[in-house]
This record gives sequence, C-alpha cells and structure tokens, in this order.
Amino acid sequence: MTRLTIYDISKLAGVSIATVSRVLNGSPNVRPVTKDKVLGVMAQHGYTPNAFARGLGLNTMRTIGILCADSSDLYLAKAVYHMERRLREKGYSSVLCCTGYDFADKESASRLLLAQKVDACILVGSNFVSESDTDNRYIRDAASQLPVMLLNAAYDYPNVYCALCDDTEAVQNVTCRLLDCGIKDILFFYDSTSYSGQKKRAGYREGYLSRNLPLREEYQQYFPGSHDDVKGMEDFLEGLFQKGITFHAVVASDDILATAALKFAGRHSLCLPQDFSVVGYNNSLLAACCEPELTSVDNRLEDLCSILVHTLANVLGGQDMPQKVVLTGKLVTRKTTVF
Repeated sequence: MTRLTIYDISKLAGVSIATVSRVLNGSPNVRPVTKDKVLGVMAQHGYTPNAFARGLGLNTMRTIGILCADSSDLYLAKAVYHMERRLREKGYSSVLCCTGYDFADKESASRLLLAQKVDACILVGSNFVSESDTDNRYIRDAASQLPVMLLNAAYDYPNVYCALCDDTEAVQNVTCRLLDCGIKDILFFYDSTSYSGQKKRAGYREGYLSRNLPLREEYQQYFPGSHDDVKGMEDFLEGLFQKGITFHAVVASDDILATAALKFAGRHSLCLPQDFSVVGYNNSLLAACCEPELTSVDNRLEDLCSILVHTLANVLGGQDMPQKVVLTGKLVTRKTTVF
C-alpha cells in the first residue's frame, strides 16, 4: 500500500498543507470543524506523520538540505553562503550536496537528502528546473514529502516555493538603453540554457522587438566551454569578429563572460565606453575588480536568499506563504557604458 504524504492528506481534506501542519502541531488557530475534518481523513487512511511532519515541529531535526550544482561557480557559492548564514540565524543547520549538472546526479542527491530526514530542501540555481517536465519529477517527488525551495527559478507545484529575479525584464531594460544610445549591433553572450539563461535571452530579444528592430541570430551567441575559461571566451569573441560579425556592445549573461568581452576590447584597443560598451550580470566582485569597472545587473541575490529562508521558516511553522516572489533587478552603472 502506498504511504500517504501530508500533501495527500491536504488534498483529501480539501485544505492547505499549512492547515494540516497546524493540526499536526496542535495549533489553536484552526477551526474545530476543520480540525475534525483533517483528523478524520488521517484516521480513515491510517496516516502517521513522516519526516515532513517532524519538520513541522514534531521532533524536528532542524536540518535543511541544500543542493548546488557547482560550488566553484561564483554566483552559486555566494548563494550557498547567504543561505547557510540565514538558516543559522533561524536555528537550522544544513547539509550541502554538490550535484553537478546531470539529471541523474541531481535526482540521486535529492533521494540522498530525503533519506537523511531533512526538514526541507533548497535547490540553489535555475539549472535544477528542466524544460522537459519529465526531468522535474524528482522535484515533485520531494515536494510530496517536504517543502522544496527554488532559488532563481520557478516551478508551479504544491509545496514548491520560489524566489527569483525578473531576468527577462532586467536584460530587456539594459538592451533598450543601449539601443536608445544608438548602438544597434549588440551581441548577447551567454553560456547557460537554464531557466534563468533562457529568461535573459528572452529579455534581449524583447528589447529589440520593443524598438521594432530586426533580430539576428548571429548576435545571440552561446559559449559552450567551461564557466571559468575566460581566455576561451575571449578567443570565442575573436572568432566571431574574424568571421565578420562586428559588434559595438556586449550584453553578457554573467560577469565572467563580460570580463572576457573587456579583454576582447583591449585586444583591439577599443576605448570604453565611447567605442565599445559591456554590461555584465550578477554584480559580482568581478564587476568592481575590472578595469574599467563593469556596469552590471544586480539580481539581488542576498535579498532572494533572505526571502527564501524566511518563507521556509514560516512554512515549517505552519503559516501560509506565497509560492513565488519575484524581485526586480537593479542596474549598477560603472565605466563600461555611456549611461
């Protein structure tokens, strides 16, 4: 017989998961008729609280599982740092699994965390959400047992909570500002086809369309190499130039790609920002270390981590919380753009 989860109980009783958690916790903030209904469903189906229920206050281990694809990635490493710090402030410890980018490894790591009876799971980075919904099965399976929190991605499913930046809007705004400065040949340079990567590319495309300008596929270039191979990125841009693809601005999907664009400009003795403009993304430490300092979109990573942990703590406390929070990115202008 299949073991029922707290999600099953909420569905059978016609109430939210938060309401079921309040009943499990003995909260007085539940109407007697609702409490009796939930308890009746539990009794009818022989339900006993599992690891998720413990995470709601019954002998909780107060431990959160964190999945991260690559801890050497600047953005992901910073996210894990902020997440762990916020969790400690809330009285939670954490278990970190670095999964890599293969689906099978993500699924295996998810099962490992569930077996360790963590109270919730945080998926750090948009690469955990796949275009193929079949590959998102492990998210649904986990969410049937405990809260799943997604950083910088969105997935609409019960017991899944998301905090993300509107990457599409941010890149569209940057693209429009460059176009309005008279730069029509803007190269969009990206190295990820993740949820976030696709949203950024969509923003670039919408920028051109909003100005009634033609989109050219050769100005949307994917770098297939390692995320820290700056020399390879620079050579990739040089290869485009040698093929006759000329451009006077680069909008990069992260700051590392943008630093490669700066090196490309230096190779050709281009004067920034008069002759050539570059915009990065993430507003990482690299943006301030470059020469000239890099204009970059701040996707408000620390705010997103704070929101996600706040949501998590309240969900585990039995409160109803929004399943998606979307923040607006902030453009930090420095010396690589005229605006």
